Amino acid sequence: MVPAFRNEALTDFTRPEARVRMEEALARVEARLGGEYPLIIGGRPRNRAEAVVSRDPCAPDRTVGRVARASRQDAEDALQAAWAAYADWRRAPAGARARILWRAASIMRRRRSDLAAWEVFEVAKTWAEADADVAEAIDFLEYYGRQMADLAGPRLLCASDGEENELTYLPLGAGLVVPPWNFPLAITTGMTAAAIVTGNTVVLKPSSVAPVVAAQLVDVLREAGLPPGVVNLLPGPGAEVGGHLVSHPRTRFVCFTGSREVGTAIHAAAGQVAPGQRWLRRVVAEMGGKDAIIVDEDADLDAAAAAVVASAFGFQGQKCSACSRLIGVGRAYRPLVDLVAERTAALRMGPARDPRTDVAAVASADQHRRILDYVRIGRGEGRLVCGGAPGDTSGYYVQPTIFADVAAGARIAREEIFGPVLACTPADTFEAALALANDSEYGLTGGVFSRSRAHLERAREGFDVGNLYFNRKCTGALVGAQPFGGFRMSGTDSKAGGPDYLLLFTQAKVVTERF
Repeated sequence: MVPAFRNEALTDFTRPEARVRMEEALARVEARLGGEYPLIIGGRPRNRAEAVVSRDPCAPDRTVGRVARASRQDAEDALQAAWAAYADWRRAPAGARARILWRAASIMRRRRSDLAAWEVFEVAKTWAEADADVAEAIDFLEYYGRQMADLAGPRLLCASDGEENELTYLPLGAGLVVPPWNFPLAITTGMTAAAIVTGNTVVLKPSSVAPVVAAQLVDVLREAGLPPGVVNLLPGPGAEVGGHLVSHPRTRFVCFTGSREVGTAIHAAAGQVAPGQRWLRRVVAEMGGKDAIIVDEDADLDAAAAAVVASAFGFQGQKCSACSRLIGVGRAYRPLVDLVAERTAALRMGPARDPRTDVAAVASADQHRRILDYVRIGRGEGRLVCGGAPGDTSGYYVQPTIFADVAAGARIAREEIFGPVLACTPADTFEAALALANDSEYGLTGGVFSRSRAHLERAREGFDVGNLYFNRKCTGALVGAQPFGGFRMSGTDSKAGGPDYLLLFTQAKVVTERF
């Protein structure tokens, strides 16, 4: 019997043995930096002269790896390989597919420190953030394996006179998985695992910012026994490779996590029916947020400030769930902003590999420029409380930045910055605060700090987000406990890590037999 699902425990780096393990892993991975990684198509490596070059954001002159850059022909070949593998994979018993996921989870546990170290170097996650990302990847494998075991087999329906009725969930076919760089193992694993455990096959097009971590995942799946062609690794430019496959008549589904701009373009392109296409493409999309935490007048301000800082500046604010708006009610606003600023000023900036670092570099040169552009915009839209500068010029550093007294219509209060920038806005009443929080095209996460049961219940009903948190931070959703996905322009509310997610990769067939 398979034991009940439990979330993977996080590593306690205050323990000396845990710190030693991580230091040893960093040394091992550092010795492997600069390696070359091929495309994987139909289980076979394919090298290319052109490469996607991954660099360490904390030291951009350091190459993490060179990953073969796919062409449009490679994309065609990868999709063809996925369909060729689908014929057998779809017929593999659900239990066998689940066991491959569980074996992959065991391999990740053995490699846990090394996988975290790759994230430290490739996307500048601090130790705790990198470890949590690996733990979440393990959770997705364990949880979706169990969910598939529950989903497998026909389900009896209500009886009709003289007839037997049953419903079976079938896979869709071969599809495209386009994960983000900010959770390079967890989200990539979750999207890929959900697709393959339900019997589909995948062309995996990782972000060009984090292709080496994606290559590590494909290697784990290979070692776990995944047949060739079920997952095909296809790093390359989004327009040439991803765009081609999104519109391809043989692409059955697209699973995407990333920006609103790219997500809406994918949604529009996938909705067009190409000549020879025999289905409507399924699109599963998570597209970001502009998340707000409301702090009520009666709230514990110390607890609220700690949660806001963790939510706003964890992983340099590069989370779709990050708190980028703080709304303080009445007399709580001024002291709250002061407390948040005080805690923020105490954060330590530095290289991600240093265990003392709270805030490391942002993920890329493009991120760096974009965030600093918003900081410049913010200087004209609010009162700079702290931060506002690039930080150490040896890497892509941006100081955690807070602007106070920001109007609701300001760009920094409405547009997703995806960086360590927090906009603070006062509200006269709780109802006004709730209206401000909802005044967004996004609806991903939100938070409320209050001791008022009436206000919490009002938010429970009226705060329009997919994941709402009371008296805690608004990041860190747990697989199985807090299924994750948002409303409106935050995507299709796909609820990753929840009991409904696998259904998005299936189609239901009903068979009726009259006796």
